[in-house]
Amino acid sequence: MEIQYRDIAYSDLSTELFSAFTRTQVVTDCWRIVNGAWVIQSDPFIDDWDEMDRIFLVQCLKNTLQTGGLLHGAFAGNQLKGFVSVESTLFGSEKQYADLTSIHVSQEMRGLGIGRNLFEAAKRYARKAGAKKLYISAHSAVETQAFYRSMGCVAALEREKRHIEQEPFDCQLEYLL
Repeated sequence: MEIQYRDIAYSDLSTELFSAFTRTQVVTDCWRIVNGAWVIQSDPFIDDWDEMDRIFLVQCLKNTLQTGGLLHGAFAGNQLKGFVSVESTLFGSEKQYADLTSIHVSQEMRGLGIGRNLFEAAKRYARKAGAKKLYISAHSAVETQAFYRSMGCVAALEREKRHIEQEPFDCQLEYLL
């Protein structure tokens, strides 16, 4: 199956775009801070989107595009199978970070290199926007963290309070561009 990559337009955004997208992630172990150190702990759950999550996602992605950010997708035929979003506003003590706010690959398509290609698109956008680093507030699941580490991400030198408050169990990462 051939995957095509392209930017997603504002007019394409609706919950229908995600109708063939399976967010489901079966999580067994997560990274957690215990006594000041990162450790792997058992924390089984299934992460998925319901209709309200999809509505909220579409609103967030529309805001990303309205403010000049990136929304780039991976398509099998006309079905969305992966996407990445990066915000346009740089932040950090030296405005060095571009915020990679989402990167998702449909469950049946994981492990095929789609995430890597989407991450590359995020890097290109961030460089053009003048960022020195990507900032990622990433799910703490062991598999998710393995992906980011394989891409070269490390613990963020500066931690964005807004992300920590929104998702306290996320791992705050950065990628040097």
